[in-house]
Amino acid sequence: QSVSECLTAVCIAARMQWEYRRSSPSSTPPVQEEKQAPENEGLAVDTGLEPAGPTPSSSRFQVDLVAEAASAADKTPSTDSTLASGDKATPEGSEPAAGGEAKGRFRVVNFMDPSGASPPEVVPAEGFQNGDTVMSEGSLHSSTGGQHHYHYDTHTNTYYLRTFGHNTIDAVPNIDFYRQSAAPLGDKLIRPTLSELHDELDKEPFEDGFANGDELSPAEEAAAKEAAEPKGAVKFGWIKGVLVRCMLNIWGVMLFIRMSWIVGQAGIVLSCVIVLMATVVTTITGLSTSAIATNGFVRGGGAYYLISRSLGPEFGGSIGLIFAFANAVAVAMYVVGFAETVVELLGVSHPILPHDEINDIRIIGTITIILLLGISMAGMEWEAKAQIFLLVVLITAIFNYFIGSFIPLKSKESHGFFGYDSVIMMENMGPDFRGTESFFSVFAIFFPAATGILAGANISGDLSDPQLAIPRGTLLAILITGIVYLGVAISTGSCIVRDATGNGNDTLSTQFMANCTDAACKFGYDFSYCKGDDGHYNCRYGLQNDFQVMSIVSGFSPIITAGIFSATLSSALASLVSAPKVFQALCKDNIYPGLEMFAKGYGKNNEPLRGYILTFCIALAFILIAQLNIIAPIISNFFLASYALINFSVFHASLANSPGWRPSFKFYNMWVSLAGAVLCCVVMFVINWWAALMTNVIVMGLYIYVSYKKPDVNWGSSTQALTYHQALTHSLHLSSVEDHIKNFRPQCLVMTGYPNSRPALLHLVHAFTKNVGLMICGHVRTGSRRPNFKELSNDQTRYQRWLLKNETKAFYTPVFADDMRQGTQYLLQAAGLGRLRPNTLVIGYKSDWRDGDMMNVETYIHMIHDAFDFQYGSVVFRLKEGLDVSHISEQDDLLSSQEKTSGMKDVVVSIDMKDSDRDSSKPLSKATTLFCHTDKSPQRLNVADQRLLDASQLFKRKQGKGTVDVWWLFDDGGLTLLIPYLLTNKKKWKDCKIRVFIGGKINRIDHDRRAMATLLSKFRIDFSDINVLGDINTKPKKENVTAFEEMIEPYRLKEDDMEQDTAEAQKASEPWRITDNELELYRAKTNRQIRLNELLKEHSSTANLIVMSMPLARKGAVSSALYMSWLETLSKDLPPLLLVRGNHQSVLTFYS
Repeated sequence: QSVSECLTAVCIAARMQWEYRRSSPSSTPPVQEEKQAPENEGLAVDTGLEPAGPTPSSSRFQVDLVAEAASAADKTPSTDSTLASGDKATPEGSEPAAGGEAKGRFRVVNFMDPSGASPPEVVPAEGFQNGDTVMSEGSLHSSTGGQHHYHYDTHTNTYYLRTFGHNTIDAVPNIDFYRQSAAPLGDKLIRPTLSELHDELDKEPFEDGFANGDELSPAEEAAAKEAAEPKGAVKFGWIKGVLVRCMLNIWGVMLFIRMSWIVGQAGIVLSCVIVLMATVVTTITGLSTSAIATNGFVRGGGAYYLISRSLGPEFGGSIGLIFAFANAVAVAMYVVGFAETVVELLGVSHPILPHDEINDIRIIGTITIILLLGISMAGMEWEAKAQIFLLVVLITAIFNYFIGSFIPLKSKESHGFFGYDSVIMMENMGPDFRGTESFFSVFAIFFPAATGILAGANISGDLSDPQLAIPRGTLLAILITGIVYLGVAISTGSCIVRDATGNGNDTLSTQFMANCTDAACKFGYDFSYCKGDDGHYNCRYGLQNDFQVMSIVSGFSPIITAGIFSATLSSALASLVSAPKVFQALCKDNIYPGLEMFAKGYGKNNEPLRGYILTFCIALAFILIAQLNIIAPIISNFFLASYALINFSVFHASLANSPGWRPSFKFYNMWVSLAGAVLCCVVMFVINWWAALMTNVIVMGLYIYVSYKKPDVNWGSSTQALTYHQALTHSLHLSSVEDHIKNFRPQCLVMTGYPNSRPALLHLVHAFTKNVGLMICGHVRTGSRRPNFKELSNDQTRYQRWLLKNETKAFYTPVFADDMRQGTQYLLQAAGLGRLRPNTLVIGYKSDWRDGDMMNVETYIHMIHDAFDFQYGSVVFRLKEGLDVSHISEQDDLLSSQEKTSGMKDVVVSIDMKDSDRDSSKPLSKATTLFCHTDKSPQRLNVADQRLLDASQLFKRKQGKGTVDVWWLFDDGGLTLLIPYLLTNKKKWKDCKIRVFIGGKINRIDHDRRAMATLLSKFRIDFSDINVLGDINTKPKKENVTAFEEMIEPYRLKEDDMEQDTAEAQKASEPWRITDNELELYRAKTNRQIRLNELLKEHSSTANLIVMSMPLARKGAVSSALYMSWLETLSKDLPPLLLVRGNHQSVLTFYS
């Protein structure tokens, strides 16, 4: 019958396709328009008409089968591709739908009713039902946003997604599956989930989220959307976007007005060394920048984006802020340099302005920055055109100098320029440091000229291909500018003398020619008057004295002046654009609260107009100061700090050995990058030691602030990768070393269920394991329905995040099992990693053990037995008010540490799930807890619940002055004593003193006390008192014995009153029952538990916490009901009580 149904469906599908092709004109083009599915919608539910026939639950959707014969008969690809694209088929005689929604959707056709019901007019073309669906070929192979691309290749030999020749929803590899949602380069498609491919047919697929690292943060999502929306945005290639900007920024005023002075001070050789040292630093940084930029798609933000995505938000946030500020102040520095040159020129030619140099600089600087702001706000296109013009002027000025250096004129000789000559070159080869200058001081003056290599990377968001443009443009700019700097150094040192008077009459007579040794003497000039008798030089010209000497050498000096203007204005313009772009990226990530307003962009290029205004205000403030001699070193140090962290990022990422670190740029080395980072730090202190210290203090201050704020971002930084690498390495190393008693620490498996359902248990165990030992919150989920492992995984992520947000250093580990005991066995065997494994089981006391099925008690007691079998210590915690708060309908006060939204309150709702999962530590209860939010005020609780709520927060508060009473009755290796010691070392428990209670004989009380005091002193454990109990074996009160007998009465087997076979059968079916023989055999032990409860009430009724040796029950000899009765009798009506029993291996030692 199923075969006939399949054949019927095939025939009907083929007939529908034939009717569609017949009714549609052959010239109908495929649909070109498509609407992108929402990013969270991988499968769209069809809202069309349902065909007659079986319901979706009884009839599965099947792939639209292809009739090969029909395909062969009709070779028109347009009709095939139109139908395959997923657009809705139109009724006979009508035109196809104009707009389809095939992108990222699934094409399905339902089975038709085999009874012969006529098919509907409209066949639903989109929809989903579980896993039997297939993505349209267009959606699988299209990587463009505007049109479908129908491929006929080796992967799909029909237009109906026949992958490798078969109908399947399994998709071939495609770039669109790996995009982040709302990515600017294309549409995000969602591949078929594992659930859709793997789950059973009658099981609904889970809603799968993003793979690790694919999910965007809200800030990245907003940035991606903003980047995707504008059309026609201006994007630059590597020449205009990177090369031009870097060259303009590196070629500053230093090239024209300081390079000649550096050669005069340091000589040709050391000048070349200075240039090469700076070039080495910038080249290494350029290589590191290239490596980071080619390790994935680069968005806007420049140095901030590169560092933050590599080292994380802490370093990225601190560097991003100071880097943006440094660029803003650099605008002022370049503008003031320009204004000083203008004022000097105006003063020399015809002083038309007032003779107040400071005010002149302020006026010209203000006018200049307003003009630059106008160019910047006009858009990146206008700014790029201005940069091209300035570059042409700058290159012309450089060529003008070199051409002039080959044209010596008689009128220039008195100013020290004689043309190229070996004598001049040899004289200038060595250094001639004057005054307080030294090699490092001269290097400090030159190095800012080499900065600016990040000018192209800073506008990474405006580059068409940052991965190609940043490496090629940056490294080529470093090469070209380095060659030019070296050429200028050698050229000026070979044709210009160090000192010249400027007086043409200072010529040598023939008789004095023999006594003259300077290079100028060869050309008949005597400049020996420049050096006075006191050792000071008083000439105005030459390499050492004239900053404008390159203008004298040049062929046409006004062009050099234009070059100085071009260098200053281009650098100012580049910094004016860089600062807002970097600051905008920083604000979008919301690293610093309160700066979100500067994240907004305007226009097709997402221009940060607000950032431009802010940069303008900062720059204008420093321009009005008009003296930047103190600020300039700080700016250089800010840039160097960025370079150092970029180099360190590459080293750090390589050291972490993360599989995600695979840059396409291969010409880098982790150790070279580390050397570059160290070099940058050294150069910072060489330039200005106090500025370097200030920079480091500011960076560390911002780092600490961001670390404290903990921004909710996850960028897959190398810090995370290295943390994992170190954790793995140390875990393996730890496993190779044998345990030692001195290093023992309680590593607890705490059966909390959901971590927020038993706060008192969580807080108490966390109090003595925090920063000491491992804590795992175990949760066994049981139920009759099939396990939902996807839900289990989501719970693990959610509650682990809850633990972190509540500053609880623990791991949440849930498991599915048939019952509590089996699940606990799973955790006892498999929880932990290597030596980081639990060694102590902590469970809450089962206070409701008499209210339900006694088989749950059997399970509970066997959990303790299993722990001992696995060589675990066991701890049972009892709080007389109870532990489980999950049944309380509202507990806003309890969950004060929960993350809240404004005006909302967290609520825990108890939902009955009789056929669903049960809470792990509550076998009788079939309720589970869910979180939701409500605007209502919390309802009034009854008295019992209010007490429970108050008690659940008991150990979260600081404990006042009191005692922790340790009833160390049996030696279990010392765990009973170690836990209270660790507890009282914590800040919240430091006011509590330890009192020790031990058993003894009446005639040896003093001896036993001294022996215990000696032992405790050897263990170096402080105590306030030792009490020896000589009356433990005294008979308990009769009423307490009677109460115990009444309590166990329902659980006794009473085998003496029934046949032996009947008694054995009942014992087999109810193994928890107490036999008469067992009760009589352990009568003394029973009386001891009753008597101990009396003593506890007498001595420890006011203690903050009681830690007591837990009584043991021999497995197979003591029934679960009797053992549970002992625990109940021992612990009832007492302050918080920990029953502790170690695994009888020593955990304390007094040996060193």
